[in-house]
Amino acid sequence: MYTLIGLLVVLVGLTTVATVESRARRLERRMARLEHKLGLLLHHHGVEDDDPALAEVAALARAGRHVPAIKKYREATGAGLLEAKQAVDGLKE
Repeated sequence: MYTLIGLLVVLVGLTTVATVESRARRLERRMARLEHKLGLLLHHHGVEDDDPALAEVAALARAGRHVPAIKKYREATGAGLLEAKQAVDGLKE
């Protein structure tokens, strides 16, 4: 009897943890997309971002070092590969 109750408690606990972790991952991805979009809007309107990582991305892009710039952008923003490439390509203009 107690074994069954213990197993149920463990099962409910694991289900709760999995649900919370899944929700946290979704929120992190959503936050990364929102930050990326905000960065694009700031860039479009000529507003400088004071984030040193993004300043380094811009410097790498201007120096023609596109792959390191994309990598640094992804690390700084959590953006996907395509989004990061588009953002870095936008910095070259």
